[in-house]
Amino acid sequence: MLLLRYAGFAVLATLANLATQRLVLLAGDGGTAFALAVGAGTLVGLVVKYLLDKRWIFYDDATGLRAHGRKFTLYTVMGIVTTAVFWGTETAFWIFWKTDVMRELGAVLGLTIGYVIKYNLDRRFVFTDARLGAMS
Repeated sequence: MLLLRYAGFAVLATLANLATQRLVLLAGDGGTAFALAVGAGTLVGLVVKYLLDKRWIFYDDATGLRAHGRKFTLYTVMGIVTTAVFWGTETAFWIFWKTDVMRELGAVLGLTIGYVIKYNLDRRFVFTDARLGAMS
């Protein structure tokens, strides 16, 4: 059940990410617009995924600015490597095929790989005090 929930939240965050990218890309289609779209989409996806993971994956009930600030910072740091995988895959698909469909396929592939890695990092380093069973 946890695996399905995590996968579902990854899909929701991915959709939020890609929708944000599409909105930004309405303003233009050059390299600058692409970079802004990827950055904005990543930020939106990060916040959506953090909020869902904190509550429904890691059952973390810590509240307050201090707890959120610390955990969100660690959550973001854990995402640096996984974001590089995502950005690299999406960018490679965009450079090679130069179509939105292939760019988004690269994004989905990169995010999928990244989320598997990220779950394990978050479980080990971010939500260390949360009530979490094995992912199954």
